[in-house]
Formats: sequence, C-alpha cells, structure tokens
Amino acid sequence: MNKRLLGYNFSLLHVNHVKLNEKWNYAHVISPYFRIYYIDEGEGYIASKQEKIKLEKGYLYIIPSFTLCHLNCNDYLSQYFLHFFEESAGGISIFEYNRKIIKVQAGKTDIINFKRLLEINPGRGINRSDNPKVYEKNAYYKSYQDLNNIVNDSIYFESQGIMLQFISRFIGSDAFKSKDTNPIPSKILDAISHIQLNLKKNITVGQLATRANLQHDYFSRLFLQFTGERPLAYLHSKRIERAQYLIAATNLPFNEIAIETGFENVHYFSKIFKKVTSLTPGEYKKQNALIYSIQ
Repeated sequence: MNKRLLGYNFSLLHVNHVKLNEKWNYAHVISPYFRIYYIDEGEGYIASKQEKIKLEKGYLYIIPSFTLCHLNCNDYLSQYFLHFFEESAGGISIFEYNRKIIKVQAGKTDIINFKRLLEINPGRGINRSDNPKVYEKNAYYKSYQDLNNIVNDSIYFESQGIMLQFISRFIGSDAFKSKDTNPIPSKILDAISHIQLNLKKNITVGQLATRANLQHDYFSRLFLQFTGERPLAYLHSKRIERAQYLIAATNLPFNEIAIETGFENVHYFSKIFKKVTSLTPGEYKKQNALIYSIQ
C-alpha cells in the first residue's frame, strides 16, 4: 500500500468555512472531485443509495468523487469544507473499491489542519457565484487549479501534507478497510490501470485477457471476483464516469463526449449512459445544472 500511495497527488480546488441554512438542499449530487466536511455547529444530512448519514458536530466526512448523494440542511449547519481532485500515475483511485461516504470522529489535529489550510490558501472558497453554470465549468476549475502552480513550494508541500493527513483519517478507518479483504492480483490491477488510461481507445475483454496472458473466461471470472463487476461492465462504468465529468465541466456536445469516452456512436453512448446512471445524457445535464450549488 505505501509504495502505491507514492504515485498519488491531490490538487486543491476549494477550502472554506461556511454557515448554511435550509437553502442547502440538493439532490443527485455527483462531483468529479472529492469533498471533505468538518462540522463545527448545527446538523444536516448526506443520503446515498445505501444510507442516510447525519452531519454532526465534531465529525469529519468524505464523499469520494463520482459518489451519488443528496445533501440537506433543515435549519442551520456550520462546516469547514475541502474540495480536491485526485491524480494518480496508475489511473486508479485510492477509493476505487470503496466509493462510499465515510464518517470519522474529528480530533484536535483535524481542526488545526483545516484552519491552517485556510490560512495558507486564502480566497479558495466558491467566490464567484453560487450558480453551477458558472463554477462547475472547466475554465473555473482551471483558474483555481492554476493557483496551485503559483504558490511557493513550502505552501504547496504543506497543503499536500494536510490533504494527505485528512485522507489518512478515512483510509485508516474500519469503514474503509471493511471491503479490502483480499489483495487484488497484479494482472487485474494492470487491466484496471490499462482501462483507466485508455478510455478513448477501442478496448475489448479479449484484448485485456491476452494482455494478462489468461484465458478469456477465466480472466472475466477473476476480474469479477476482485472488482465485483465483469470487465465490460467495469469499462462502461469508467467511461460513463468520465462522460459525467465532461458533461458537468465542459460544453462539449454529446457526440464529441461519446468519441472522447470511447463509444462508437452517440446512440450507443446514450444507451450505456442510461443503463449506468438511469438517466439520459440530456436528463443528467439538465439535472446537473440545478444541483451543483454546494458550499
């Protein structure tokens, strides 16, 4: 695990402390970046497909990228929040097999870290507009990420260190470890990495099996055993995750998004998109325009 983590980098997007009310009420939130919350007053809720989690004073919460959830505050909620992109040389997320909301009790160091991250990264809140059509765009992401390139080295490394400390709080929890019972064979990890890095290319299960030097059916069963999905279903889910990001963050037409995510035509892209998300690309885009106003 330690060697694998050396290939990860975390790109700061937003950090701020906000006070929310009943207007903080958004359904079907799926972001291309991670969210971490620390609650210092009040209460709210995060609901996923599996459960409804209460946002309570004194706790940290993480929502991995592309995790569907609903956010709600009935009265008052005061929270520190951190948004960041995850980058991996191998293309595999730390949370690849555990994309669920995790809650851990906060300690004194967590509070100090949030305040320090705010201190050394001023002006990194969602400052331009609450309108998702403004801030959930590629140019907006880029303008904030560009700030990471102009801060001095000491602030950059300190910020990375703080984000790593926050992530360590969750990957060290029982909730995170519960699903990682068996180590994944290197051939399956290689197939996963190959998929992540070549989404735009023509990839078949046969090619993946040959790459792993395994018989087609055996490779497919092995992949299912360690990922919970057949190779083709996994490939589709990764392509649709990428498509969700492109719909949220760019103005590309659906036919171009289909090409960018490796689908042979927009009709097949739409069919798989609905199969994975239960929404058509058009419905997702319309819904996305209404829900991304999260503090």
